[in-house]
Amino acid sequence: MRGEKILVVGCTSQVALPVARALAADNEVWGIARFKDQRARDALEAAGVRCHGVDLHQPDLSGLPRDFGYVLNFSVSRTGSWETDLDINAGSVAFLMEHCADARAALQCSTTGVYQPRPDHVFSEGDPLGDNHRPWEPTMPFLATYSISKIAAESAARYASRRWNVPTVIGRLGVPYGDNGGWPAFHLEMVAAHAPIEVHPDRPNRFNPIHEDDIVATLPALLDAATVPPTVVNWAGVPSSLESWCTELGALVGVEPQFVETEHTIAGVPVDTTRLTALAGPLQIDLADGLRRMVEARRPDLVRGATASS
Repeated sequence: MRGEKILVVGCTSQVALPVARALAADNEVWGIARFKDQRARDALEAAGVRCHGVDLHQPDLSGLPRDFGYVLNFSVSRTGSWETDLDINAGSVAFLMEHCADARAALQCSTTGVYQPRPDHVFSEGDPLGDNHRPWEPTMPFLATYSISKIAAESAARYASRRWNVPTVIGRLGVPYGDNGGWPAFHLEMVAAHAPIEVHPDRPNRFNPIHEDDIVATLPALLDAATVPPTVVNWAGVPSSLESWCTELGALVGVEPQFVETEHTIAGVPVDTTRLTALAGPLQIDLADGLRRMVEARRPDLVRGATASS
């Protein structure tokens, strides 16, 4: 993607920040967020992103251009308040797509966490949706609204795509990770601290990690696949498991991970990536290499003298 005018929504988030920085190298990129973290704003502006403060709970888009070629919505609210999270995650989608109704394509970043839990099943895009994050409510109440509000966001994107004839693709993101963090980065800190890592009893806990470099690399193909009504794609990498990537991280830092089983955590959500591969080809970042790079970028102090597993 070169010479395009692109709006990145929620540009300070774990996934969107490296996306915006990468796209800004060859495009005019605008980023909107509340910008509570000045360091994130500074990093984006240093990369050439034009930052514009917007609170999606009460979206005032009056100072934002309308002539974007592409709109990439990575915004997410996890306050635990149903009213707030539905307004931001779903309600703001229609405001954004109405404002950018002349865009050639829009991407709505969703999650594989929208699938109805089902043991020993690999989820394809047509499978039933449901409340995947409810088991986390006792220990992480801020995630109680996550699955349902993301399903609502998909519905809002479907409506807005048809209402304003905006070709749209809904990418159900797996487990994103990389130099900017992610769930495996959280596990890295737990492994290093010798803290027990919660796993669901339905083991192994299988997921599909995807490196931030592959997220950026697959964007053009996903946007090319945008349609009215939206195309839905499992945006995820090669299947792995929480246990295996924690073991890999442990080998990198010389610590054996500890696991504890509990029903109060999300069960595995392995997904079928046939559609993504058909659109974008195979992903480029091997999980072991991606994890090593993540550790070296975020905690180089932990890898001194450590030997990666084979």
